[in-house]
Amino acid sequence: MATINRLPITKARINLGQIARRAHNSKEYFILEKDGIPVIGIMAADEMEDYLELRDRKVKASIAASARNRAAGKTRPARPKSASPRWI
Repeated sequence: MATINRLPITKARINLGQIARRAHNSKEYFILEKDGIPVIGIMAADEMEDYLELRDRKVKASIAASARNRAAGKTRPARPKSASPRWI
């Protein structure tokens, strides 16, 4: 399970480099608060990109279609059985 840290914006400002490193390397999440009220979240950029893609209706539709095809057995291997790996 991901670690979610809550801290005041003023403390985050002082430790921004460390927070960025932890979000990127350790996949930690940070909720920054102003006067005890959560106002912003920090997460790794690659995870944010994945999140934004999933909010796109076209991407959601593509994922749903893929799941339906897989459930219906309409799949094929990534490479033919006779194909040998590239490194051989």
